[in-house]
Amino acid sequence: MRLSFVGAGYVGLVSATLLSSLGHAATCIDKNATKIDALNQGVIPIYEPELDKYIKQAVSEHRLFFANHHTTSADAVFIAVGTPPLPSGEADLSYIYSSVLDVAGHYDKDTLIIIKSTVPPSTCKKLQEHLLKSGYEHEIASNPEFLREGNAIEDFLKPDRIVAGTSSDRAKKIISEIYKPLTNQGFEILFTDITTSELIKYASNAFLATKIGFVNEMANLCETLGANIETLSTGMGMDHRIGKAFLKAGPGFGGSCFPKDILALSHLAH
Repeated sequence: MRLSFVGAGYVGLVSATLLSSLGHAATCIDKNATKIDALNQGVIPIYEPELDKYIKQAVSEHRLFFANHHTTSADAVFIAVGTPPLPSGEADLSYIYSSVLDVAGHYDKDTLIIIKSTVPPSTCKKLQEHLLKSGYEHEIASNPEFLREGNAIEDFLKPDRIVAGTSSDRAKKIISEIYKPLTNQGFEILFTDITTSELIKYASNAFLATKIGFVNEMANLCETLGANIETLSTGMGMDHRIGKAFLKAGPGFGGSCFPKDILALSHLAH
């Protein structure tokens, strides 16, 4: 299939590269001309183990392209731009809205628009309404990403789950075709309504952050009581209902996702 990705950041670049490695033709589009020129010269703007190898191979086989403008046609366009937090904690969706309108203005209505960026629940519905008011008939679907920095390639090629939100049979067919190389290997797509798809991403990150916060509270208690936090974490993690992941005591959580997603989810809940 012919795919385009708006945003050559972490999510867009990794997703475009790996879907092209699975046999699709993918174009990664970014308005930052310097970044695109660098990518076309083989300079990767992020570090992810083995990503450069996948990019080099896909480019040499003419399946992966980089551009600062839209292509002439595509079966689906993924939106993978940033949603940074506003001072209130609410997610800034300005890049999402401008990107979606830009895509609708360049591709015909048969091109499916897929939101891969992390967006608050109901965003896709509002985007759909916004497009209709602007005179566009494109369908919008949700397909959140679950990539861990440093482990993104394995996460993409051997996913715990592929989540897609849409009420359209046509969109389901397109998304199924996109991920067919993975579903043929036994990895399943969880199709759900759009709002639930968007919320699954926030719920997942909030829960993992909660595990980190909880084990650090237990570490404080261990210091007071003279207990061993590493052994405590091991004992908790042996329970399959809890699991050992994200139960390592440390400085807490940071990164580009957990802090902003918790703020956005809290703002939404209020």
